[in-house]
Amino acid sequence: MVINMPRLHGFSSRNGENQPLGEFAQTGKFGRMFRRLPPFTPSIESLTELGDAMNDIDPTSTDGDNLNVPAGFTYLGQFIDHDITFDTTALQEVLVDPLALRNFRTPRLDLDSVYGCGVKTQRYLYQLDDPDLFAIGKTNSQPGGGDSSIPTELPNDLPRAASTLAIIGDPRNDENLIVAQTHLAFLKFHNKIVEGIKNGSIQPINSTDKSVFEQARELVIWHYQWIVLNDFLTRILDREQLSLVLDRGRRFFRFRDEPFIPVEFSVAAYRLGHSMVRGEYDFNRVFTPRAGGVTPATLQLLFAFTAESGQLGDFADVPIPSDWIIDWRRFYEIDANLPVQFSRKLDPFLVEPLKNIPNIPHPASLAVRNLLRGRSLGLPSGQRIARRMRFKPLSSVQISTGIDGVVAEKHNFHIESPLWYYILKEAQIQQQGNRLGQVGSRILAEVFVGLLEADSSSFLACNPDWKPTLPAQVPGKFTMTDLLNFVGDINPIGDRPVNTSSPVTLS
Repeated sequence: MVINMPRLHGFSSRNGENQPLGEFAQTGKFGRMFRRLPPFTPSIESLTELGDAMNDIDPTSTDGDNLNVPAGFTYLGQFIDHDITFDTTALQEVLVDPLALRNFRTPRLDLDSVYGCGVKTQRYLYQLDDPDLFAIGKTNSQPGGGDSSIPTELPNDLPRAASTLAIIGDPRNDENLIVAQTHLAFLKFHNKIVEGIKNGSIQPINSTDKSVFEQARELVIWHYQWIVLNDFLTRILDREQLSLVLDRGRRFFRFRDEPFIPVEFSVAAYRLGHSMVRGEYDFNRVFTPRAGGVTPATLQLLFAFTAESGQLGDFADVPIPSDWIIDWRRFYEIDANLPVQFSRKLDPFLVEPLKNIPNIPHPASLAVRNLLRGRSLGLPSGQRIARRMRFKPLSSVQISTGIDGVVAEKHNFHIESPLWYYILKEAQIQQQGNRLGQVGSRILAEVFVGLLEADSSSFLACNPDWKPTLPAQVPGKFTMTDLLNFVGDINPIGDRPVNTSSPVTLS
């Protein structure tokens, strides 16, 4: 079986892809947050050796779990990334000017990865009989090999063409099953809001002179932006840095008119999610390491059961079989009676499948590729950025700790460190792997707040005192758990097989 994990943005390079423009703005640009700091360009050999040392040596140990961040947030982070960045350039050894790179996403939290260019331009994203609603796909017409008792053709997959490719605003959201099911949840979120506006149970944010579609999109986007700022970022950032940016303003992410995506963010700080990935997941009652499960949902399987990463002719079926519908209770804190699984800690260690990604040019290690990409874009060292931000940098002794630190010291990275590595090491040292440290948190806080402030249609720019209006566990707030509860499709396959005598095989 060949698993084509590598092609897309969440885990590796992105070559030869094109995306339609979002309707809210032209495509964006990349740039530098710290233009006056010199690039840090150590040898390729030294970065390769450091990347090879960044391994999670005990990926199943609960000691490596981040009890602050349920596993679903790893892929919500990837979904958010696909909403604001899309860099199609290949990995290069020579220095690359970020200003020459084109961002094929709008640098706004506007869900153009979901809405595409809108109903008029990308009509195929929406239902023929009611263009206010997104098209929803069905699961495979053939029973699944893990539990064939589950009904087929359920409305729980992305809409797909005859080729099996997903018909969505950004094909990268079909690269693994968790991000694909996250995208599907947002499609259903929009549709549920449209239904509520039409029956009068949901009120729009502003005037009703907008169409139902526009009213629903605005509600979706504002609640999504609230989740990003108040549910996602508050879990992974040093809250002091986020509060300082919100209360006192940005100091480092500056732009005149339209914002850009800093490479310090896209190539280093926001690649924190790679260390959060688990090697296998408790996906639903069928694909789980818990008692009664057929097999854990390995990272390889989560890629295989998608059209973007799986291969036609292998055992994987697309549309997904019904036994591969996600159980959201295992990814977010929804049901107190079912323990949620967690992401891995924010530290300089990646799980084994990310060390040897098949079907990509050398190097196959994601850690090595990240380090080399930082070098090619001339990122400053982590220590230089820390001093520029007036933080006390990690000491050479702190960086030299651990199996990765031995290699870091060998190449003098304990004096000057690659930015991505420094940010992960900082999280490990300053926050015990539970959150990003000062430098990483400040970069993310400034960029996300800046993108919201620069978007005249965002809730933070239009009405910073606005509170979510949709039903929530805590009125006036809104979390990813609230979104999934609102959609109401938490565990479609149930907790027990329909026919306990059904065959249980994978092929």
